[in-house]
Amino acid sequence: MLTTNPFEDDHLHEECGVFGIYGHHDAASHTALGLHALQHRGQEAAGIVTSDGEHFHSHRGPGHVADNFGSEAVIKTLEGHMAIGHVRYSTTGETMLRNVQPLFADFEFGGLAIGHNGNLTNALTIRKQLVRRGCLFQSTTDTEVIVHLIAISLYATVEERMIDALRQVEGAYSLVALTQTSVIGVRDPLGIRPLVLGRLPGGAWILASETCALDIVGAQFVRDVEPGEVIILDHTGLRSIKPFAKSHCRFCIFEYIYFARPDSVLEGTSVYGVRKQIGRELAKESAVDADVVIPVPDSGVPAALGYAAEANIPFELGIIRNHYVGRTFIEPTDTIRHLGVKLKHNANRLHIAGKRVILVDDSIVRGTTSTKIVEMVRQAGATEVHMRISSPPTTHSCFYGIDTPEREKLLAFKHDVAAMAKLIGVDSLAFISLDGLYRAVGEEKRNNHQPQFCDACFTGDYPVALADQSGGQGQDGLSAMTEGN
Repeated sequence: MLTTNPFEDDHLHEECGVFGIYGHHDAASHTALGLHALQHRGQEAAGIVTSDGEHFHSHRGPGHVADNFGSEAVIKTLEGHMAIGHVRYSTTGETMLRNVQPLFADFEFGGLAIGHNGNLTNALTIRKQLVRRGCLFQSTTDTEVIVHLIAISLYATVEERMIDALRQVEGAYSLVALTQTSVIGVRDPLGIRPLVLGRLPGGAWILASETCALDIVGAQFVRDVEPGEVIILDHTGLRSIKPFAKSHCRFCIFEYIYFARPDSVLEGTSVYGVRKQIGRELAKESAVDADVVIPVPDSGVPAALGYAAEANIPFELGIIRNHYVGRTFIEPTDTIRHLGVKLKHNANRLHIAGKRVILVDDSIVRGTTSTKIVEMVRQAGATEVHMRISSPPTTHSCFYGIDTPEREKLLAFKHDVAAMAKLIGVDSLAFISLDGLYRAVGEEKRNNHQPQFCDACFTGDYPVALADQSGGQGQDGLSAMTEGN
């Protein structure tokens, strides 16, 4: 029996990735490649919808991009010169075909497909209102709220209807939408979720969650889609609309820490460069005598490189990751559970035995994986184990599309750093400070009056109202609905 890997639950997971293309005869293949580059943003399902100007074609299914679009026969069914695609990681609720995006619906103006990265914080509230009006929901994803709001809008054009719908929702989102004749991209007014614009040498336009999706298809980066901007790609070219009140950007800082691929450039800043600089800041803030710096692969590698360079301590790949375990393996019997993290990681004993080790990781969520990693390193002969974390303590849950546990299950919510160190079994534990993190992304420090990023998972400073929670839903209020990803 196949099952979710039980050792994946101690990391934060990104919500989704989106991709759109207009003006290429092989739009489906390019979209499949783009989604492949964005696979790290969601591994549970993938979908593509195309249009040839008259008819829509779609394929959606559970699993990886290659599972769904690795066949030439499937790609050939997706005809058209425009397409949108989506990779999904469900944050709550079931993974079922009806939740796999892009969602598609027929309206009086024609068909419309939508792919959504993020989460709407008032989705349940609006959904209840729509159900009372007689709307029939076919999925449990909050993206469908947008679909119904478009359907009941009294505006004339699809762009006006979409803007009307988005004025009524709150939260974080990057959207790609496909009409019979256009591709539309939208970014939320605070710019919490990323969306970039690119162009192929032949003139085709591309929208994607990250620049790495542009690189894989040979497209040139043009610019980031601005917060609150609506971009329409059609036979006339590119049109930009900015219908929302201008707001102070609050881009998700965890994109730099963990979610984005290290070879991406977001908001003009190299993700890899930021992660190395985080390591340097960590070394300045929490130096400790040691013999070797070892990353917890793969996300800890750039920060560990920066730490080692700043501290002048050798860097070694002291833990080797098995990349072929996948998210599904075998039924997690008690014996397999006992093996724990060794399914994915193995100690490179030669570089650990008899040494004082600094382990560098991106975050601590529940602490279960960190505990097993430390135990494995000690069994490999480390004389001391010091852990350095390239993010501040995660003390709050995210409601903007990132899969975080309930707050009570976050180790840093329940314990201070000294207690966490004891529980994990390390000789010392240190997290980068909030100001150190901001320095790593190029800021002097965090502006407490007007923060430059969304850092709610560290501070509890939520930039968008949590309507569904304040309305009595509580932390589990989203459990009846899958976030729009």
